[in-house]
Amino acid sequence: MRYRTIGSTDVTVSEVGFGVWTVSAGWWGEFSDEQAVSLLREAYDRGVTFFDTADTYGQGRGETILQQAFPGADRDKIVIGAKFGYDWMARDTSDAGHREAPHRFDLAFLEGALDASLRRLGTDHIDFFQMHNPRMAQFHRDDVWTFLDKAQAAGKVRSTGVALGPAIGWLEEGRYALEHLPIDGVQMIYNALELDPGRELIHLAERTGKALVVRVPHSSGMLEGNYTADTVFAENDHRRHRPKEWLTEGLHKIETVRFLAEETGGTLGQAALRFVLRSPSVVSALPNIYNREQLIEFTGASDIADVTMAQQMRVERLFADNWGLPRTAPVPAGPAATGA
Repeated sequence: MRYRTIGSTDVTVSEVGFGVWTVSAGWWGEFSDEQAVSLLREAYDRGVTFFDTADTYGQGRGETILQQAFPGADRDKIVIGAKFGYDWMARDTSDAGHREAPHRFDLAFLEGALDASLRRLGTDHIDFFQMHNPRMAQFHRDDVWTFLDKAQAAGKVRSTGVALGPAIGWLEEGRYALEHLPIDGVQMIYNALELDPGRELIHLAERTGKALVVRVPHSSGMLEGNYTADTVFAENDHRRHRPKEWLTEGLHKIETVRFLAEETGGTLGQAALRFVLRSPSVVSALPNIYNREQLIEFTGASDIADVTMAQQMRVERLFADNWGLPRTAPVPAGPAATGA
């Protein structure tokens, strides 16, 4: 495993991280606490130190599972990314995961939410604390920056960021966050099939010295290279609800980028991680890990060759040509891209 540092902070993360949503949110199947803890512990054994969660994942379960996996002294062996800004307890629990919870950014709420997250995590500090899926207007709320200043001064937060969403867009928010906000990093969606708006944000991060964390680096599993035209997703898998074109067009696209695997000496899933990690501003990629085989494969991405500029430009030319496919309305990103 290789490691990178978040911006100008002293927070160092594994370049392949673990998004805890996969074992807590119910979008990738159901996991018992024992199964989730076992996967998280093995991830650490394989070099993963960065675990990204949020209070909204599984209604707090994404945090309590981390406490179970890394209790007591083990907590300081890992780097925790967490998020704030959703008043998720105010919504009907049966609606969780289907509709976005209301945002809330008043100081009293944020301070209470942070303390609740710390209790669920079993820790006195969060390493990378991110504003969760904000809109532009919310960047101008003084409450948010007063809250983060106080939290950092108290030692409850080591570094701060913005997790962009809920859809794959939010270019305006990303630009503003990187150029004007007093934060250390931004989390965004980016992969070899979905280059925008990530490409512009990478250029901005390189210019401003801020860090990026990439989620959905495999385009909701497409770039793992395991789907076929006959793939059927489980009832509780969010991809089951996507149109058939998402699968058929995606299969065509991945055939055009398989050269990345051949030329880097890894699997397609590993090469897809090296693709998003090409810029040093991208400090960690968060593949969706929900079984041991994926964990072994993805943590092995640090052992293959880096993607070259020539290979990146070849992918960009394919993207510009829409991989030779007719241009149609974009396929909705789905919960994997919207809820995390």
